[in-house]
Amino acid sequence: MKLSLPLLAACSLLAAGCSDAQPGSRQTPASTERRVETRGLDPALMAEVRREADALPRVHSVLIARGGETLAEYRLRGPSLDTPVNIKSASKSVLSALTGIAIGRGVLTGAEQKIAPLLRADVPANADPRIEQIEVGHLLSMQAGLGRTSGPNYGAWVASPNWVRYALSRPFAADPGREMLYSTGSSHLLSAALTRASGRSTYALAQDWLAEPLGITLPPWPRDPQGIYFGGNDMLMSPRALLRFGELYRNDGVWQGRRILPEGWVQQSWRPRTTSPWSGNPYGYGWFTPTSAGRQVHFAWGYGGQMLFIVPSLDLTVVMISDPSPRPREESHVADLGRILATGIIPAAEKGAGIS
Repeated sequence: MKLSLPLLAACSLLAAGCSDAQPGSRQTPASTERRVETRGLDPALMAEVRREADALPRVHSVLIARGGETLAEYRLRGPSLDTPVNIKSASKSVLSALTGIAIGRGVLTGAEQKIAPLLRADVPANADPRIEQIEVGHLLSMQAGLGRTSGPNYGAWVASPNWVRYALSRPFAADPGREMLYSTGSSHLLSAALTRASGRSTYALAQDWLAEPLGITLPPWPRDPQGIYFGGNDMLMSPRALLRFGELYRNDGVWQGRRILPEGWVQQSWRPRTTSPWSGNPYGYGWFTPTSAGRQVHFAWGYGGQMLFIVPSLDLTVVMISDPSPRPREESHVADLGRILATGIIPAAEKGAGIS
């Protein structure tokens, strides 16, 4: 495996039990990648994948689809594959999809739209002038510049009487559009912006724009004291539903012949825009974009090991669901999941099961 996936665990040190990780380097253009024309998954390698996953007591399930066909479903422990579970900060990738749809439908004017006018009621009277420079895209790429609400600041933020106002009142740690400051508060501002711009809750938008067309169940998730659905954390999706969401992205925003995401939004989301100071992972609009086993990977990451991996050059979509609230913390767990992808699943796809 190249840089990033083993280093993911280091980012967990900055989480507060409910948030997640971060980004960094250059993305290999998909057009230059060697596509493997095998089909299926090598049985011997996949048997080892199952053994290794089963040996990790926190892993609940592993699902693998290739070319649109689900080839492996391992429910090792925990809830059923159709039971909605907390995907933690993998929710940020779902929120990115909703943002793209909102732009495509004209609810938002674009990634460059300023958020202060939408959230004016909660902008502090004595706010730093830089608050007017924050754009929708800055929230998606964690480049808002506002001080973080994740990590050690998470508890005080979610205990505050107004999450949006608290996030907007954080002192600037960088200029908007500059360095990455991973903060679930930034994602929550995006949920608030979607709600204010549309006049509908983020949950209602998710039902109409994603759950219904994908044919998945998306139950309500927590809201802040003002009723804004939590942006970027605690969404509930079953492992099979998360796999469908991944397939939507693998197919460039199209599901069963119906375009759901605006054309170009997937590539726009996967384009690296900043770099994690901890893991060295690239980060786009709610997606990490490292390499693994020499292949470009795009993934959503939720605290504790709620993972959605997409490997376009192999037509692979992989879901891994884990115990979402490990006690005590085991920082090596996410690295173990990355290792299984790199040394087991990717080689199994490269070798394939032969062409029938």
